[in-house]
Amino acid sequence: MNGGRLLAISDLHVAHADNRKIVEGLRPGSDDDWLLVAGDVGELSEDIEWALATLSARFARVVWAPGNHELWTPRQDPLRLRGVRRYEHLVALCQGLGVLTPEDPYAVWDGPGGPVAVAPLFVLYDYTFRVPGAGTKEESLAIARENGIVCTDEYFLHPDPHPSRDAWCEARVALTERRLDACDPELPTVLVNHFPLVRDPTRILRYPDFAQWCGTVRTADWHRRYRARAVVYGHLHIPRTTWHDGVRFEEVSVGYPREWRRANHPRVGLRQILPEAPPG
Repeated sequence: MNGGRLLAISDLHVAHADNRKIVEGLRPGSDDDWLLVAGDVGELSEDIEWALATLSARFARVVWAPGNHELWTPRQDPLRLRGVRRYEHLVALCQGLGVLTPEDPYAVWDGPGGPVAVAPLFVLYDYTFRVPGAGTKEESLAIARENGIVCTDEYFLHPDPHPSRDAWCEARVALTERRLDACDPELPTVLVNHFPLVRDPTRILRYPDFAQWCGTVRTADWHRRYRARAVVYGHLHIPRTTWHDGVRFEEVSVGYPREWRRANHPRVGLRQILPEAPPG
């Protein structure tokens, strides 16, 4: 057993200079610390590589789960890959840096608070966190558009070769369930996903219609079904700790400078996942 900590952060968005400075300042507390990065490192391939290379050189182990922004194909990115091919390129990039991905065997954290299997997930969303009253994806999207809410993913996150983002999500959920089902049933887990695994955290969104781009109802029982000691996620840019069915959920976003500079915004930075920090 080592004496380190299992730490987490997400939504680094390093295209912003002030967020890049945050990454430059991230340091482990000991040589045994691991870092969980729950997506949205950046949009451009060179920014993603810079951030993950920087962090992997400092922490004993870095574990990455992709966010929606890494999967964009921005016009200014020389990397023109779309959809699954872009994801596979990022997985290969991470593996070259020694960063664990959702395609790698789950590592076991055997430090304080362990042992637990650390499972980075990639399951996307399928529009099932619908606007109240909407019976279908199409109705929900139409209501959101009428209210002026359209996620940028609709323009830059391509699902190729899948016919839609929700079809890609369905495939990822099925694949991920098979992998989680194969884990040692005696071993607890820490589940790391960019999107919340349950809908409840989205209910405080400033724009509730945005929830449909935030997850899938198909993961609603995973924290119980897969023995989660903790669930780590980002995406919402609302850093906080909540509890669902007795399981601790940690939203670990940095977010955009205009957000984390607001008065009374929680301090951004590394969040300790294990060992569980005392309250306060």
